[in-house]
Amino acid sequence: MGKIYSINVSAAKGVPKEGVLKAVLVKDSGIQGDAHAGTDIRQVSLLDMESVRLQIADAAAKKATVEIKPGVYAENITTEGIALAALKIGDKLRVGAAAVLKISKIGKECHSRCAIYHQVGDCIMPRKGIFAEVLEGGEIKVGDSIEPY
Repeated sequence: MGKIYSINVSAAKGVPKEGVLKAVLVKDSGIQGDAHAGTDIRQVSLLDMESVRLQIADAAAKKATVEIKPGVYAENITTEGIALAALKIGDKLRVGAAAVLKISKIGKECHSRCAIYHQVGDCIMPRKGIFAEVLEGGEIKVGDSIEPY
């Protein structure tokens, strides 16, 4: 079983998200108040902290000045201890006590190269990021469990 390492939101698109301790997942929408919430298949984005740590180490080895931390990839939920890469479209996740997500997209198309890519030579979000639709809403908080359902 994995857990929520970080919850990240932003009021505008195109900017890194800021960490919050809790949030509300809204059915058929996404995280309440987040700029990326909506009705398409990319309502919530997830990225695993294990991949973020590898990119932090890569950036340090290359002496990059870009700050890499949860939210910088514009992911809503940074997970730990769950193999996101093993999930397939249609798989479901229970998040916290009541919320249910359904995996809807694997990977992300980057329209332009981000600062991470330019300084490190790679960005993990296009390969490691996944997207989900909110089937059942509810409050989530950092430290909550996240597991296949």
